[in-house]
Amino acid sequence: MARIEEEVTETLLNKTVENGEEENGFKSLDTREKVWRESKKLWIVAAPAIFTRFSTFGVSLITQAFIGHLGPTELAAFSISFTVLLRFSNGILLGMASALETLCGQAYGAKQYHMLGIYLQRSWIVLTGCAICITPVYIFSGPILLALGQEERIVRVARIIALWVIGINFSYIPSFTCQMFLQAQSKNKIIAYVAAVSLGVHFFLSWLLMFYFDFGINGAMTSMLVAFWFPNIAQLLFVTCGGCEDTWMGFSWLAFKDLWPVLKLSLSSGGMICLELWYNTILVLLTGGGLDNAEVALDALSICVNINGLEMMVAIGFMAAASVRVSNEIGSGNSKEAKFATMTAILTSLSIGIMFFFVFLFLRGRVSYIFTTSEAVAAQVADLSPLLAFSILLNSVQPVLSGVAVGAGWQEYVTYVNLACYYLVGIPSGVFLGYVIGLQVKGVWLGMLFGIFVQTCVLTIMTLQTDWDKQVYLSLKRLNRWVEPESKDCNQISQKQ
Repeated sequence: MARIEEEVTETLLNKTVENGEEENGFKSLDTREKVWRESKKLWIVAAPAIFTRFSTFGVSLITQAFIGHLGPTELAAFSISFTVLLRFSNGILLGMASALETLCGQAYGAKQYHMLGIYLQRSWIVLTGCAICITPVYIFSGPILLALGQEERIVRVARIIALWVIGINFSYIPSFTCQMFLQAQSKNKIIAYVAAVSLGVHFFLSWLLMFYFDFGINGAMTSMLVAFWFPNIAQLLFVTCGGCEDTWMGFSWLAFKDLWPVLKLSLSSGGMICLELWYNTILVLLTGGGLDNAEVALDALSICVNINGLEMMVAIGFMAAASVRVSNEIGSGNSKEAKFATMTAILTSLSIGIMFFFVFLFLRGRVSYIFTTSEAVAAQVADLSPLLAFSILLNSVQPVLSGVAVGAGWQEYVTYVNLACYYLVGIPSGVFLGYVIGLQVKGVWLGMLFGIFVQTCVLTIMTLQTDWDKQVYLSLKRLNRWVEPESKDCNQISQKQ
């Protein structure tokens, strides 16, 4: 085993020297050339990632629109199932899958291409175990929703939808992992293509099953299940049938080796992402719990959260791109390029955020008429528009900083940052300002904004104080510990051990 580690170390050090020569070439470029070169690499990942997220969001939106024609009870049941139940599992599985962004990105940068397929298979094992563990939540969703105070007539329908959601949960395993596996290699155009096709198929199939064959809820959920699984099958075929010949070496027993470090990093990633995704949901629930004119307040805040969520699709695309670029450069041993990639991603996303900031500051309440005809709700949205604009501005930076953290492997630290900033600062501040001071929904939104602001400041300080040479060393150490020699198969390794 010691001999194998020496071979791996020697290989990685030789490749680090080669990459150091590449970094010297980077230093010789002027600033404009550096920005242009880095921007091209950034958008290669960001553009398909943004489009894919909008397409995925569109699948849920189309389903919601079709189910809304069945009646208010069905629409309420769908909203509860997806807002409460699916977001719960989505946060866990997406967060745990994001560990692949660190592992695959750094391994690809270090040119340890054969390890990407092994990491992918290890992640499948970890996420499948997790999905099985959370399945009882959906099987017993009826009693759970009743305990949360939901009406029985809504729960009867939500319980049916929840059983269909089990299939969607398992679809997240190949979806999230293959996306991050392909993003690490900047091969995620295929994801955007199949997402676009899936969106069109979903619209047609929803109409066919619900209006032509009149299958109701079951028709809507069948179409949605097809829309989630179709891209997965296409991605899996692309990965395993020659689309990634350098990084997919076939199924291997090595996938069952060293699962604990992958599980540990996955849990840290899961905690980091979950705390972010659940934050807005908790604040929406707070708004409906005892404020004056709670229905108007909840509608206004929900509109603002939806608008903010749409803009977040852009920021999350840059989050993925920042993670890939930083992890690739750290894995390559290029500390200065990793730092430059960080700054380029942040400034690009921030410039887009500034544009949206002025757009929504100018539109104010007028944008609410897309979602409602209520003058009271529109007035409340207009009152919240300055806070929405500032939230969009902050959210153009915060996800990119989170992407940098994922690329560098800081998930464990960021989990504590998110816990403190969101749940010890943001939510208590919102409760205090909304209920105690009496600022109502504006106070709840201010609390959320304050939590995001504190988190952004902390992540900015962490990024500015980062020793990128040390991050390269830690990446080399991690690769040295986890990488298997390309020329050895599982049996040879076990014999040497």
